[in-house]
Formats: sequence, C-alpha cells, structure tokens
Amino acid sequence: MQPLDALIREAGAWADRPAPAPAALAPDDEAEVARMLQICNACRYCEGFCAVFPAMTRRLEFGKADVHYLANLCHNCGACLHACQYAPPHEFAVNIPRAMARVRVRTYQDYAWPRAFGALYARNGLTLAVALAFGLALFLALALALRGTLWQASPGGDFDAVFPHTLMVAVFTPVFLAAVLALGLGIRGFWRDQAVGPAAAPAAAEAARAVATLKYLDGGHGQGCNNADDAFTLARRRFHQSTFYGFLLCFLSTSVATIEADLMGWKAPYAYTSLVPLLGIAGGIALVVGTVGLWRLNLQRDPMQGAVAQQAMDRGFIALLFLIATSGLLLAALRATASMPLLLAVHLGAVIAFFVTLPYGKFAHGPFRAAALLKWAVERRQPSNLLIDDESTA
Repeated sequence: MQPLDALIREAGAWADRPAPAPAALAPDDEAEVARMLQICNACRYCEGFCAVFPAMTRRLEFGKADVHYLANLCHNCGACLHACQYAPPHEFAVNIPRAMARVRVRTYQDYAWPRAFGALYARNGLTLAVALAFGLALFLALALALRGTLWQASPGGDFDAVFPHTLMVAVFTPVFLAAVLALGLGIRGFWRDQAVGPAAAPAAAEAARAVATLKYLDGGHGQGCNNADDAFTLARRRFHQSTFYGFLLCFLSTSVATIEADLMGWKAPYAYTSLVPLLGIAGGIALVVGTVGLWRLNLQRDPMQGAVAQQAMDRGFIALLFLIATSGLLLAALRATASMPLLLAVHLGAVIAFFVTLPYGKFAHGPFRAAALLKWAVERRQPSNLLIDDESTA
C-alpha cells in the first residue's frame, strides 16, 4: 500500500497546479475534481460523511468515468466543505460540492440523447421553463377561445368536455415516451461506461432504500446539511422528500385515471373521495410544500456550496413543478366554475413543458444519482482493487 506521506506529497503536487478558470462548463472540470480527490484521498477526514468518500478510497487515480460516478454519487449536502481544512482560502482551494456540481452537468451533457441536445442543459433555465409553460398554455387557451369555451362552466366539472380524453392521450403519450426514451438511453450509456456488472438483489435493495429515504442528505451524522447560517438542518432532506413523493403521487393519480378510463371505461369527473382525486390532491399539496421550501433554501444557500451557473436550471425545474401543483390544486377546487377551462389550459401547458424539458433539465439528476447509488451498492460488496505492494510502488 502506498505510504501516507507519499500520498500527501502527491496531493501537494496536485494542489500546486493552477486552478481552472471559473467557467460553468470549463473543459477541465473533471481534472479539477481529480485534483481535489487526490488531496481528499490523503486526508480522509470526511470518510464517514457519505458514500462519495469510501468510494473514493477504493481508487488511487480518477479517470473521467470515475469522476462522473463520484459526482453523481454526491448529494451536495455541503458537510465536507464545512469540515475541510483545505477549503478556500487555503491554497489547495478544495471545494468538493461546487466541483462536483459542475461535473454533474457535464455528465448530463456527455450522455444526452441525441448527443447534440446536450447543450440544452446549459440553456434550460428559469426563463425558458416558465416561458415554455405559459406559451403552451396560451396556445391551448386561444384554441378554447376560438371555440367559445374558454370561460364557461362544464357540467359536473368534466375535463373531457373541454379537451377530450383521446386528444390528451394523443398529445401526451408521444411527448412522455420521447422523454423517457431520451433519458433512459442517457442512463444506459452512463451505466455501460461504469462497467459495473450485474446488480444482485441485496445491492439493488440497498440502493432503493438510499433513494427512497435520501439517506445521504443527513450529512453523515443524521443532523442534515449545512445551510446559510452554517448550522445543521434536515430541511433540505425533508423538502426533497416532499417534492419526490408529491411527484410520485401525482404521477400515480394520472396513471390510475388512465387505467380507469381506458380499461374500465370509468371517466371523469371523479368524486372527491375517489382514488384519483385523493392521490392528486395529496401529491399536489406535498409538491407545493416541497418546491416552496426548496426555492427558499436555494435562495439562501451559500454560493460556495454549488455551481452558480446551475441555479437557473434548478429554479426552472422547481418553478415548473410548483406551477403544475398549484394549477392542479386550483383546478380540483374550481372545477365546477367558469374558470375551469382556463385553469385546465394553464395546467396542461405546464405539464407538457415539464415533459418536453424533462430529459434535458434538473430532473436528470434523480436517475443519474440512482444509477450511481446502485453502482456503490454493488461496488462495496466487491473486494478492493488496490492490491499494491511496496515493491510495485518503489
């Protein structure tokens, strides 16, 4: 095994290299992460904080695939930055959360499908997301206005009387399938390059638990992330969970409604006590709570803890989810009024915009992180490859 003093000297040599220009997508982002990880590998103070550091210690060198894997394994909780003795203003300038955030965006770009669409990650910001949603909503509203049905009550609050079920299926199905295909092929390329091998059931179950509980947003000690005042808080974990499960409930509500309509012939409007509205309303409330909380934390968070250039994409994603949730809740509450067609146009515009931007926006961080967590669950069950004796390092 390579002696500690040799690792420290090597880390010092890496630290003497000039830091890259602070561009959001500088071409040497991966090299900068590798430089920092060499220093971290010599120190290892943060080894118990999250999965990144034990995974790091299984490597002595960090190629592009390794850097992409570790960057997506990072949950950006900020604990390592606050604990690091080599963080700025130290000359080593180690800032793992910011460096990892920059590389994560490069990962999405490198594995985007089609590859030429990777540049959309840099442009998919708040302005684009909101403009696309309201542009689509305006188009739908104009179509209703031309029919003279933009502002009129529908008997029983029947959505199908405004936009027929078959029309909505014809519009949403290709958009949804295209988004899933593009994102799925990107994850497939990432997984193939990681050369993980088959995932056994225990590893898959461990990764699923880590995803479901957002395990690595606890800061490694159960007290949570560091936020604006440097204090530990579980707020970021809780708001992420509220957003995550709210989205799943809304998706489940839509799926149940589709099954009931297409297979059982049960059409809207639904009673408020039936399964579809109950799932949708619960999901909408959870989404509003989660997105409002995440927006607030995003505004308050120390810029040192992430890539500033990525904030527009983060906020665009949060804004779209918030718009979907609030318009859906208003639609459920006011479905029997004359405002229902206009609210439906706004809601559908936001939903279409979300799925159009889904493969090339912040949503991608979920599947990529899940793949990285699965690799870690597989890898930690395998023997280490660091079988280096003293003679080979002489």
